[in-house]
Amino acid sequence: MAETVLVVLVVVTALAFDFTNGFHDTANAMATSVASGALRPRVAVVLSAVLNVVGAFLSLSVAATIAKGIVDAEVITPSVVLAGLLGAVLWNLLTWLLGIPTSSSHALIGGVLGATVFAAGTDAVIGSGLVQKVVLPALAAPFVAIGVATVVAALVLRVTSRAAAARRDRALKVFQVGSASLVSLAHGTNDAQKTMGVITLALVAHGSLSSDARVPTWVIVSCALAMGAGTAMGGWRVMRTLGKGLTEVGPAQGFAAETTAATVIFVSSHFGFPLSTTQVATGSVLGSGVGTRAAGTAAPVRWSVAGRMVLAWLGTVPGAALVGAGAWGLSHLLGGSAVGAVAVFVLAVVAAAGIWLVSRRAPVHPGNVNAEWTGRLAPAEVQVPTGAVATQQPAPEPVAV
Repeated sequence: MAETVLVVLVVVTALAFDFTNGFHDTANAMATSVASGALRPRVAVVLSAVLNVVGAFLSLSVAATIAKGIVDAEVITPSVVLAGLLGAVLWNLLTWLLGIPTSSSHALIGGVLGATVFAAGTDAVIGSGLVQKVVLPALAAPFVAIGVATVVAALVLRVTSRAAAARRDRALKVFQVGSASLVSLAHGTNDAQKTMGVITLALVAHGSLSSDARVPTWVIVSCALAMGAGTAMGGWRVMRTLGKGLTEVGPAQGFAAETTAATVIFVSSHFGFPLSTTQVATGSVLGSGVGTRAAGTAAPVRWSVAGRMVLAWLGTVPGAALVGAGAWGLSHLLGGSAVGAVAVFVLAVVAAAGIWLVSRRAPVHPGNVNAEWTGRLAPAEVQVPTGAVATQQPAPEPVAV
């Protein structure tokens, strides 16, 4: 009975992680499309949600297992997986509250890493795997994306400099929708796969599946729907930072950023380089802003915002590891049984609810996600005097979709 309760908690928490992964990473694909006016905010997130669901069905292997090659597989028990998932979920929610795009995959690795160290000691950590799969890709991804996006943005602006502005922008918006859609499709294929692997491992450990069994259909469908539902929520806080906080994104920059992100993600996946989708997308947006300077039409690049993102990236693995270690330690302190696991799960739900309530004090939503960036994540509400007529600046005209 206790084992069954633990497996159920792992499944529920894994789907919750998939949900937070969806709305946390929506901005990777759609932030620039929304910022440039290529897509209306709600249309963008619905399109991304559909493509995430479709992408989840494109690959059905169980190759993407959590922390593979980073910790000793023999010490990964359901309780360690649960603690790691809780660490990843809470880190995703915290960085979403702050509007900082961070890697959900790194958060999951960090959570499992922390729980593993607390449960089995540092000898269970494979240092070479940690460097190869986390540290080096984290260093490479943003620089590769910045370099490619800088060149692409500069070329696009120079090549189209003599075209009529309205005609050029409309064409670039159409192309941008296509490249953003490819990023969403890739995200669904890669990230939903991780959660399928987590749940399948838990079912195998419980004895519900044999070690050579295929991923059950209900696991595939539930992971796809959880990812899609999370994506449809919008993740407006992260989207605002990525679309408005780093630089001012026009159609040319948006096209360059999305094309770069899609290209780098697919090429790295083809050659087996484990680059973070979030870091690639962020580097692409930053590079698109730098590229406008090379083309002589400089857009503001806010390096202070980029610096805060880098600090969050550096803190993702250790931050999620601390939460994962705390979750495993508290569960173990309470006896390490189903009772301890349920208690920790309830505390995590309370913490998640608290983060959501804090976010309601300064909400970001489709109506203000494109408001002018003033250094604040949540735009200040405009106070309209009694009897006055409220006015609003028109949003960029989106292409017909």
